[in-house]
Amino acid sequence: MGTQKVLWDAIVMGAGIQGCFTAYHLAKHGKRVLLLEQFFLPHSRGSSHGQSRIIRKAYTEDFYTKMMDESYRIWAQLEQETGTQLHRQTQLLLLALKENPELKTIQATLSRHGIEHEYLSSGELKQRFPNIQFTRGEVGLLDKSGGVLYADKALRVLQEAIRHLGGTVQDGEKVMEIRPGQPVTVKTTSGSYQAKSVIITAGPWTNQLLRHLGIELPLQTLRINVCYWREKVPGSYSVSKAFPCFLSLDLAPHHIYGLPAGEYPGLMKVCYHHGNSVDPEERDCPTAFSDIQDVQILCRFVRDHLPGLRPEPDIMEHCMYTNTPDKNFILDRHPKYDNIVIGAGFSGHGFKLSPVVGKILYELSMKLTPSYDLTPFRISRFSGLGKAHL
Repeated sequence: MGTQKVLWDAIVMGAGIQGCFTAYHLAKHGKRVLLLEQFFLPHSRGSSHGQSRIIRKAYTEDFYTKMMDESYRIWAQLEQETGTQLHRQTQLLLLALKENPELKTIQATLSRHGIEHEYLSSGELKQRFPNIQFTRGEVGLLDKSGGVLYADKALRVLQEAIRHLGGTVQDGEKVMEIRPGQPVTVKTTSGSYQAKSVIITAGPWTNQLLRHLGIELPLQTLRINVCYWREKVPGSYSVSKAFPCFLSLDLAPHHIYGLPAGEYPGLMKVCYHHGNSVDPEERDCPTAFSDIQDVQILCRFVRDHLPGLRPEPDIMEHCMYTNTPDKNFILDRHPKYDNIVIGAGFSGHGFKLSPVVGKILYELSMKLTPSYDLTPFRISRFSGLGKAHL
């Protein structure tokens, strides 16, 4: 096989959205890049599948809001290059009680960065969104930049773009071993490759690959229930009725979020931003008891706040989160091998930021000065936890 004789500039492991954008940036800069994926594409075993994700600038952390600025630009550029619509602006409605500190911080961040937003009092909220029921005097914050990303479509056009730019995408090929050195040797179920640098973007499988490299990161893999709820009157929560994406900050132990009906006609996606610890290989095992508890929290939320939806899910799918203890990403080089780069721990909020994540991982792998301050994303921040050990 010809690809095994090549000395690659970079091998990217994992063709989810982060790996795809990393390979895209490498290929765009004329690098010889090989993107390896253990499953046959497209697949639904990881964190990037499904038709939709929320995009927003509303964050408590300044650094994410800053990164989102460039993310939006690259998403738009990809749309132009591929002639494919990947994004729809719907606005994002943040719901919380007036004194919620997170809401106040987000409002301050949006103001500081000059991002268009609107604060809605309890009364204004009821007037503007009559199909949401407010029971505790909630207030709202509208992030005008918020909207929906078409996830499946984004993966497909990126993989096509990588090939078009001269990169190689190989699926159904699992990495069995990474042997450090100059160059790095990568052994897979189909053969052996050599590269000047490798980038690991393997989601829930990250620690399996790092095990041979003497490091374990404090990553928790969670299985999330992705639930769709039927509209009692079709179209009442749809994009065409100007219904926004929403994020409820304090009506459950963890955030609850929703996207306007669209993927499945007459069904709205409402999910709980939390799940149950699971081995990624056992993702499709029978439902755990704690799964049922999570769905019950959602059923109560839908019943109390979205009266136009039937209060039990019509469709339930699964997705994986890979969480870090502080919910911030890991974007760093291996502490011992500087030509092995790791992008991990996207904690269920990495999709929208993937254009910039891919750019940073490209910069790290090519030993360029990173475009952003990577302090919040370094592996060394976990040194006191005992699990990020060499």
